[in-house]
Amino acid sequence: MKSWTSPDVPVLPALPQTLQLHDTSRDELVGVVAREGLGSLYVCGITPYDATHLGHANTYVQFDLLVRYWRACGLEVNYVQNVTDIDDPLLERAEATGVDWRELAEEQTDLFRRDMDALEIIAPSSYLGAVEFIPAVVEDVERLVELGTGYRVPAPDAVEGEDIYFDIVAAEASTDWRLGSIGNFDRATMEQLFPERGGDPDRAGKRDPLDPLLWRAHREGEPSWDGSSLGAGRPGWHIECSVIARRRLPAPFTVQGGGSDLRFPHHEFSAAHATAADGTALAETYLHSGMVGLEGEKMSKSKGNLVLVSTLRAAGVDPQAIRTLLLTHHYAEDWSYTDAELTASADRLSRWKQAWESTPDVGTETDGQPEDLQYALQSALSQNLNAPAALDQLDMWAAGHLAAGTGRSRVQQVVQALLGLDLSR
Repeated sequence: MKSWTSPDVPVLPALPQTLQLHDTSRDELVGVVAREGLGSLYVCGITPYDATHLGHANTYVQFDLLVRYWRACGLEVNYVQNVTDIDDPLLERAEATGVDWRELAEEQTDLFRRDMDALEIIAPSSYLGAVEFIPAVVEDVERLVELGTGYRVPAPDAVEGEDIYFDIVAAEASTDWRLGSIGNFDRATMEQLFPERGGDPDRAGKRDPLDPLLWRAHREGEPSWDGSSLGAGRPGWHIECSVIARRRLPAPFTVQGGGSDLRFPHHEFSAAHATAADGTALAETYLHSGMVGLEGEKMSKSKGNLVLVSTLRAAGVDPQAIRTLLLTHHYAEDWSYTDAELTASADRLSRWKQAWESTPDVGTETDGQPEDLQYALQSALSQNLNAPAALDQLDMWAAGHLAAGTGRSRVQQVVQALLGLDLSR
């Protein structure tokens, strides 16, 4: 699948990696080390049935900071992001609007690409649709059935075949994974969240109410693919990311990322599927961004209370101001959008630009050594990607309380490389 074009990212003098992140699975700050000079990252992508809202943008801008931090440490980065281009919400929206589901997916994915490009987000190394990985999904589901962690459930309404579900109890007995070990929720909380987030606890024939779907047998009017021994059908949600990550990243990879609404069931079961299939943990660290709301309620497509990036851009809002707004909040924070805060962010960006314009350009030669501004910004990001602290350092620089380095060009390079903000615009 086509990605978007990455922005130019200046190369900075490399500083040692001293990264600490809050790992959801352990509920504590942990040291995160990118091994063998490679930071590997998987961030769950969109289900393309509606445009990019600020909640989406918040997630991808925040994880963009991690990519930028690793690059500033002199590391290579393997960043994989998917598109869930086949799923129930997409099919339901396509039917409701009378649009072919493939056209809807491509239209909304293309809009997402344009939003990511406008927000100066570094493109993933691999940007992959779930549909193109269906043959690999079939391989893994067949493997899980063979191992006894996948089982068949009769589907009387199917054109043919049976649904395949993941056996939680069998997986716990045969692997190191335990239910709740990734999302860090207790059973009662998971039982509450499961039906709210696409699960089917009341499905007849399941061995455990929380067992997730691996393969959905073909139903009349639904798209389907050859499932070999599984029969015709389409993938469950969680297995898609598990399969893509396993085939494009080291095992285990460094960081699994996404919004906090993915802690359970999505990240819980993506990790479980991978571990059950080959005995190896999916990721070393699980990182989750907070939810963005509007007027005190979570921003979501189902509620229709969306502030769309494309709408703001069409109204003439500078994408750099949108990015500044998002960086004003720590990645883990839940917060609500207001027009006043967007205006304040635009004003703050303007102050930085004014300070930058008044900075003499005395050259960019630094003998390969980082300056105070790079140390300050990178240090803030190393402490759990603390973007608000990094912006505070930029405020200090603009006020003349932090050394600017060798001049205007160097300041531009540092701010653009680490924060994705272009002061020259």
